[in-house]
Amino acid sequence: MSENTVIRARLTALREAMKQAGIDCYMIPTADYHNSEYCAEFFRVREFFSGFTGSAGTLVVTADGAWLWADGRYFIQAQRQIEGTGITLMKMGEPGVPEIRAFLKENMRDDTCFGFDGRCVTALEGRRLSQELSEKRISVRADRDLSEGIWTERPAFPCSKVFVPDEEKYAGRTVAQKLADLRRELAFAGASFFVSSKLDEIMWLFNVRGDDVECNPVAMSNCLISGNDAFLFLQEEAVTEEVRAHLAKYGVKLMNYGSFQAFLRDFDFDGAVAYDPKELSFSLAETLRSAQCREIASPLEKMKAVKNAVEAANARSCYLEDSAMLTKFIYWLKRSAGKIPMTEYTAAMKLDGMRAQISDFMGLSFGTISAYGPNAAMMHYSADEESAAEVLPEGMLLVDSGGQYLRGTTDVTRTMSLGPVTDEMRRAYTLTAVGCLSLQNAVFLHGCTGRNLDILAREPLWRVGIDYKCGTGHGIGSFLNVHEGPQNIRWKHAADEAVMEAGMIVSDEPGVYRENEFGIRIETILLTVERETTPDGTFLAFEPLTFVPLDRELLDPQYLTQEAREQLNRYHAEVYSKLSPMLDEEERAWLEQQTMPL
Repeated sequence: MSENTVIRARLTALREAMKQAGIDCYMIPTADYHNSEYCAEFFRVREFFSGFTGSAGTLVVTADGAWLWADGRYFIQAQRQIEGTGITLMKMGEPGVPEIRAFLKENMRDDTCFGFDGRCVTALEGRRLSQELSEKRISVRADRDLSEGIWTERPAFPCSKVFVPDEEKYAGRTVAQKLADLRRELAFAGASFFVSSKLDEIMWLFNVRGDDVECNPVAMSNCLISGNDAFLFLQEEAVTEEVRAHLAKYGVKLMNYGSFQAFLRDFDFDGAVAYDPKELSFSLAETLRSAQCREIASPLEKMKAVKNAVEAANARSCYLEDSAMLTKFIYWLKRSAGKIPMTEYTAAMKLDGMRAQISDFMGLSFGTISAYGPNAAMMHYSADEESAAEVLPEGMLLVDSGGQYLRGTTDVTRTMSLGPVTDEMRRAYTLTAVGCLSLQNAVFLHGCTGRNLDILAREPLWRVGIDYKCGTGHGIGSFLNVHEGPQNIRWKHAADEAVMEAGMIVSDEPGVYRENEFGIRIETILLTVERETTPDGTFLAFEPLTFVPLDRELLDPQYLTQEAREQLNRYHAEVYSKLSPMLDEEERAWLEQQTMPL
């Protein structure tokens, strides 16, 4: 049976379940119970019913239609994967494509019923949906996971052993210090309690890690913090004696993960309880309706994003080793393409194996993207062993990869030439490099957000009518999630823009994507540092953490400004200085050629 036939059969079963439940329209987001970016297999309900494997997207199903909303990273991939399923792709952000709420309001009839699993939708989005649909007397049901009974071979609920990395060596601050900082922030907000179900910030707060989400070192968890107490909810099977002792040292009360909602419902809140409506689920927020609530941006998000001295030093250390290993891979790739059998998949496996040799390697920070030729036009392309394209000694290979280490989380992209390339490829690559270097060398006044900086990366491409359908940069955790907030770099206005602070780590990754032709991305990771304070204010700058050469064969000097040429030469001199002691003689000689001044 073909894949699209399977998906059609699943949608038919879903529609029957909707009919039995009295639900006229059902929404399936890409989410777990914690609003995580990446979901364990147990939670991939949207993928089960749509066939679309991307990490973001929302499926809406009615009795006679189905629609998939996906963002610009996934337009090409999503269109290919849903072809023949009867699902219509809704390209988010494109002209004429409505947002989900507007679509529902326009297309749902009065006095009908809209449903979703309230555990997998945030409080903010759930309330917006409820409020807007109520204008048409559309009722909302948020108590049903309609995949139950249809997804009969559903993977097990994730449950790994929680562990405790050395606090002094890796965390830089104790649980007691972090709790004290959090309580001060809550006092400023006029709150006595704080509820969180966001996995990475819970792991960070309690200085523990897990393995419940692929590539993210987190454990299924929830927490409630008051002025005197801290309750951490974990699955009983995940708790070791090491974890019990660690938490007991700080007076943390360990509770059963499955009891969290009932605990909140029965808890005597004698003061205001704060939570982040962008993160806490609709179901949990509804449980708190009887309490005095304060909806705030999570204080933990910013606290976690600003790396302390220990975290910053560890990031420098692990990024240097990670950069050296990627540089070794590029040398191997350029020597091997066309000489040994190679596919996108085997190239990725080679790099993954090399990265695993680093001493404190704990796994990948995301699945390695190894995309050759036209496949690189799909920003989040994923090659598998059966369908991977052959890598030939021509064109370009884009590799976006990273590792999890006890010292930190890495992310880096380089696009490499493997033989003859076109003039258009060289122009696109060079302009991408100019933008990347321009942002990398930014100096800016404290108070700037990523929106103030985004144009530095895009402007060389915008000048020739080129843009990329994604942000330029995202925050990165410290042995945590490869994507974190609140900082980001993008040009579009957003209500949650965050001021850049010294200590924040952010990616710098402009690119060019030409459907059915090629894709280019260059990603260097930057640490925000304080540069100087003058009578005009405090100025910040970026310190590169990534030290991997740009591809000399893809750089076309005619598109380099004098400033960009100087920036490139300075960066390459630093790459050679830092990496040459870590390479063998042949690799060092090659790197010397790659980093010679232009």
